[in-house]
Amino acid sequence: MARAKSSGKSKKKTRAKGEDGLKSALRRAPLRPLRFVLRWTLRTVLVAVFLLVAWVLSYKVIDPRTTPYIWQESRRLGAVDHAWVPMEEIAPVMARSVVAAEDANYCLHWGFDMGAIRAALEEGARRGASTISQQVVKNAFLWQGRDWSRKALEALITPLVEATWSKRRILEVYLNIVEFDEGVFGVEAAARHYFGVGPEALSAVQAARLAAVLPNPKARNAARPTASLRKRAASILDGAETIRRDGRAACFED
Repeated sequence: MARAKSSGKSKKKTRAKGEDGLKSALRRAPLRPLRFVLRWTLRTVLVAVFLLVAWVLSYKVIDPRTTPYIWQESRRLGAVDHAWVPMEEIAPVMARSVVAAEDANYCLHWGFDMGAIRAALEEGARRGASTISQQVVKNAFLWQGRDWSRKALEALITPLVEATWSKRRILEVYLNIVEFDEGVFGVEAAARHYFGVGPEALSAVQAARLAAVLPNPKARNAARPTASLRKRAASILDGAETIRRDGRAACFED
């Protein structure tokens, strides 16, 4: 009889343990879908990061024939004027003019001009602080606009571009994808659009006028400059010669 009672107690204990295990499993079960979602979210983020890095690295050697913004404008306008041209076929004064106009310390920074950023914070919306490297990232990989998500991605990608591309390559890509007029992208199309010459034949004055339209290309005309545009172009002309003399063009010139 003692053995029978012992056997009955053993069965009760086993049953109790089984019930406790089942309850424990049920309590843990709701967490499994969450873990599944978190796992796949992490995997998706890692794949997205890998693809973005691969995309950035590919442009170190592959010429981007279009960009998200060029594609967007092509859809809106029906067509755009854009053709790639290597740096060797662009007048050196054009490269110097763009740097003088947009980012005079281009050869001295690693993607962010901290002095320009401090000045922009002090002056508010009246002054921009984006470097050529940042503009390349925005135009080549991201969308237009001033939202913080785009600015955050720009801040993350810019150091990668600076670390893996040469300064000459960054400037080459910039000159080939920047907008010079509505639907006119890149220096090759701009030189022919405004002056009827190839980018290799641009004069110092023509290069300065092209660089002068860049802050607001849809509202400025390099071929028919206003008095203020002429004044800005003259300043850029002097700046281009200054950075040639003081060595601030050395990082992108042969």
